[in-house]
Amino acid sequence: MEILNSLVNQINGLVWGPPMLVLILGTGLILMLMLKFMPVLRIGTGFALMWQGRAKGDASSGEISPFQALMTCLAATVGTGNIAGVATAIFLGGPGALFWMWCTALVGMATKYCEVVLAVHYREKDDRGEHVGGPMYAIKNGLGKKWAWLGGAFAIFGGFAGFGIGNMVQVNSMADALHGSFGIPDWITGVVTMVIVGLVILGGIQRIGKVAATLVPFMCVAYVIAAIVVLVVNVEAIPGAFALIFESAFNPVAATGGFAGAAVMAAIRFGVARGIFSNEAGLGTAGIAQAAGTTDSPVRSGMIGMIGTFIDTIIICSMTGLAIICSGVWTSGASGAALSGAAFESAMPGIGGYILTAALAVFAFTTILGWSYYGEKCWEYLVGTRAILPFRIVWVLAVPFGAIAQLDFAWLLADTLNGLMALPNLMALLLLSPVVVKLTREHFAQNR
Repeated sequence: MEILNSLVNQINGLVWGPPMLVLILGTGLILMLMLKFMPVLRIGTGFALMWQGRAKGDASSGEISPFQALMTCLAATVGTGNIAGVATAIFLGGPGALFWMWCTALVGMATKYCEVVLAVHYREKDDRGEHVGGPMYAIKNGLGKKWAWLGGAFAIFGGFAGFGIGNMVQVNSMADALHGSFGIPDWITGVVTMVIVGLVILGGIQRIGKVAATLVPFMCVAYVIAAIVVLVVNVEAIPGAFALIFESAFNPVAATGGFAGAAVMAAIRFGVARGIFSNEAGLGTAGIAQAAGTTDSPVRSGMIGMIGTFIDTIIICSMTGLAIICSGVWTSGASGAALSGAAFESAMPGIGGYILTAALAVFAFTTILGWSYYGEKCWEYLVGTRAILPFRIVWVLAVPFGAIAQLDFAWLLADTLNGLMALPNLMALLLLSPVVVKLTREHFAQNR
């Protein structure tokens, strides 16, 4: 077991090392330049389309509304990474890590846009008449049969990674938080979560979409309001916090208090890595959910999809990071969710920690729902629709196990597989980028 653990550790170091981060950022930058910065210039259009997308539209062109599709994506991406991940990046890389998160998100919008455009453009119907798409279908239908193995590799990585990154790790974090704050036994959290998850995902993407469209906007707005309270309490520190973020993004941060100090390379590495982990731009997952949305335009779907990266990182991760820096707790020596909890508790003594625990629990729960659909479509691609019901049953049964188990190795393996998903997706994005540019140019020429 030690040999296996060491091997996976080495692979993980390569998968999430500087070359992969440069590849993901570089691909996003290339796509942004090819699109002439359209994703950044059209942020307002994306939000407008998102709002208009609340209506389901033609049922023959998808199973859920474009808004529900986006909320399903956000359900999967807005998770423990937005709370614990941001705190860990600041703990390891200093305040400058937040700046590099922003950079990752901006180029990630181009990546996410292209992922969704290709997923919708190359989607197909399964033998149940439902729309299916994502990197595996874009590879198969866009690059041809000789590349089908690459789509299969993505599906294998995603099909297994989901059980860790999108299921057991999430419920484990939820159980730890609820036990620490409210004394709820881990097994109770696991069983209750299993029942609720089962009730939702056994109803398929329609039920997941409805729950996500109800829960995700509420949890995002509520969390942002709570973070704003922290900023209001520390309003005098906000200008200094921004100055510190920009300064430490390009200069080493000296050790102070419980903070061990960090080089610029650490700020870049951990800011980029946590940003990608949070918004999943480059991993290809968003297209899987967006392909189920009612639409007749891949470009409109792409502009809605890219807003997910903006909301996840530029808004929600920023609120966490600013709360930690403005409150001054980033020098306390705490890390992860405990560091975020300290920021909220400092501004709202007695209740701040409970608010953050509740947010962490809801974020983790919605991630389990979103990733259940990603995993299901990966296994459907590999085995066919006969895999759907067995997958859902196994997914539900994995939840209580995740709540009570020690997941160090499972987390390491899932994190490695999660990173490996990027390789076939990025290759497909680069090879099919002319298709995205052509579709984008034609769309705006017709809608001038």
